[in-house]
Amino acid sequence: MRLLRIQKLKVAVNLGQNLGFNFLHECWNDNPVLVIVIKKLIAKYPQWGIACVDGVLFDWNE
Repeated sequence: MRLLRIQKLKVAVNLGQNLGFNFLHECWNDNPVLVIVIKKLIAKYPQWGIACVDGVLFDWNE
């Protein structure tokens, strides 16, 4: 399952594909290494409305 998540995150980084808050949140809680990737991803695409504040992932649209 982790390999699939890593692959999806790599595609998102390269194509700018929004995987959705729920998927990113699952990855965030699953693997600390993925937190680094997700932080870079949400910094690159702020238009998604997802942010990290004090180590917690937030969806600004909700």
